Amino acid sequence: MNTGEPDPFTEKMTYGVKLAIYRLIEQTKKEDGELVISDNGKVVKVKARDLVTEKPVPPASLSDH
Repeated sequence: MNTGEPDPFTEKMTYGVKLAIYRLIEQTKKEDGELVISDNGKVVKVKARDLVTEKPVPPASLSDH
């Protein structure tokens, strides 16, 4: 049942995944490494320094505690 309000658990999980990806990219940039991603089903190597990242913002449900 969807009440129009975002589910706090889903928000926290989504934030956690985005934060993990952000940290992976930032660490790989420091090591001047590459990441392997899928681009429309094709496997591609990308230099981490070529990726633009923005630190994810925590959901409001995390600041309630």
